[in-house]
This record gives sequence, C-alpha cells and structure tokens, in this order.
Amino acid sequence: MAKKSYKFNPQTLTYEVVQPPVRLRVYRTLRKLFIGFMLASVATFIFSYFFYTPKMYAINRDYSELRLKYTILQDKINTSTSKLEDIRHRDTYVYRKLFGTDSMTIAGVYTPYPDQKYESLKGDTYSSVLLRSWHNLDALARLIYLESKSFDELQDLAKNKEKMAFSIPAIWPLDRRLMNSPHIGRYGYRNHPILGRYIIHTGVDLGAPRGTSVYATGNGVVVENSYNRGGYGNYIIVDHGLGYKTRYAHLNKSLVVVGQNVKRGEVIGEVGSTGRSTGPHLHYEVILMGRTVDPVNYFRLDMDEAEFEQVIDMAKDTTFEELD
Repeated sequence: MAKKSYKFNPQTLTYEVVQPPVRLRVYRTLRKLFIGFMLASVATFIFSYFFYTPKMYAINRDYSELRLKYTILQDKINTSTSKLEDIRHRDTYVYRKLFGTDSMTIAGVYTPYPDQKYESLKGDTYSSVLLRSWHNLDALARLIYLESKSFDELQDLAKNKEKMAFSIPAIWPLDRRLMNSPHIGRYGYRNHPILGRYIIHTGVDLGAPRGTSVYATGNGVVVENSYNRGGYGNYIIVDHGLGYKTRYAHLNKSLVVVGQNVKRGEVIGEVGSTGRSTGPHLHYEVILMGRTVDPVNYFRLDMDEAEFEQVIDMAKDTTFEELD
C-alpha cells in the first residue's frame, strides 16, 4: 500500500491528504502491473523447467503416440518388403523356370533416390523416423514396379505359350554329330593370354568343318545379316520375339536376308572362319532383353538330363577365336 502524504490547511486548521497527479497514479499502476507480469513469467518459467505442465504432458503424449505410429508403419513396410522378396524369389526360381526364361532386371531399380528428394524432410522434429520411412517406402515402390513389369511379361508368355514354345532358342544350331572337337568353347569370363586379365566370352564356340549347315534355333525374323572384319566376321542375328535374339557368327556363307522369316531347324548359313577366328567354328549367342545369357541353358530343352550333364562336361576354354 502506498504511503499517504498530508499537508496542513491554514484555512481549516487541519491536515488534508495530498492527492498525487493523475499521470503519476497511472505510472505507478502500470509499474505494479509490469512487475507483477514479470514475476509471474519468471515463476511460470521456473515451474515449467522443473515440472511438466498439463500442456507439456499433452504435447509429450502426442509426440510419443506419433513415434509409435511411425514405428508401426516402419514394421508394416518391412513386412511388405519381406513378402515382396518372397514373391520375387518365386518369380525367379519357379514361375520363370516354367517358361524357361531368365529373371527380369531393370537398371537402377535397387539404386536409392538422391538425397535432394528428401531435403524438405530434414530439420524437422521427426526427421529421423520420417527419412527412414520414406527411404524404405520408395525402395518398396521400386520393387513393386519391377515385379509388376515381370508379371506383365509372364502374362504375355502365358498368352503366347504356343508361340513361345517355337520361338525360344531350344535346339543346337548345328548337328552335334558333325562337331570336330570334343569340347565347346564355354560362355563366360576367360583369361586373355596377352593382356593377362579375364574378359567376357559372350557365347559358345562349336567347332565343325567349313560348310557345315547352321540352323535357326527358334522361329523368328532375320534382323541383321552383316560382316564385321575385326570381330564376328559374317554373322546373322535372328529376333525371336518375347525378348529373345540369337547370333550366329564367323559364318562361311549366309543363306538368308534381312526381313526373312525363319523357322526352328531351318538352314540359315554355313560354318566358316571369318572375322577374328583361328579355325572353322560357329560362335553362337543367346541374347535376352539385350543381355547375353549362357546358351547351354537352352540346349537343355532339347535333351535329357544325362545328355545335358555331358554337355556341361564338354564346356572348356577353347582357342577357336582370337581374344580382343
């Protein structure tokens, strides 16, 4: 309480209370309010620092619930990814084996998106859980896209099963009885005698006398009939559809023209030694979706298990070709 001030009045011979000016009274009132506000603020800060307020309890409860929801979401993403990987395994080792086709791959499907895609998520209270969830969701989406494309292809194969049966390269490209070597030049990496390193051999080499007939291994259309002086020599490429092509190289003679339809077992050329070759032989490739695959796996469709095991034993490094 403010101390009162008195002043003697000579007219009334009494002491009267002195009233301060209005401005001073207002100033004093505002000062009291300001000091009271500051004290209340300090008290609230100290209390909230050492003790949770109801609002802080609510915020922390919401935060915990949100983290729990993201954790549950992450578990669901992991479960979905695991199930999709199981489907992928069955696709590769069951469904595609039934059709005799290799597994599908798409370039970059396992490559994460650049960090710039997630810039807007950084610096947030929930950045750690948000970033992990988004990374995993995007990876899951890419796998779903891969399997979707794979099943689209399998659906086409199922619809065109009869066409596929005659289009897949499933016979030997020449008469095995006429081969003049006990071995075939195997597919895969082999050691370069000069460079001292391993390089890829994209097909198999089948040694046979010059002029031996070369057969189309599946129905298709001739899309290339060319000569390559430094490599394949005279060669033919047949497009069988369904992602398959075959190449027949080092030919002595080609008996087909570009655009010609050929059938499995039809004679399309003769064994020779053109291009980078050390002796008469046929270099034969199977190309699936733009990538070479081991032709021996397709010979299996034309023989029993014992014969196939014999072919595997025959696959050796040979010197039918000069290595680049």
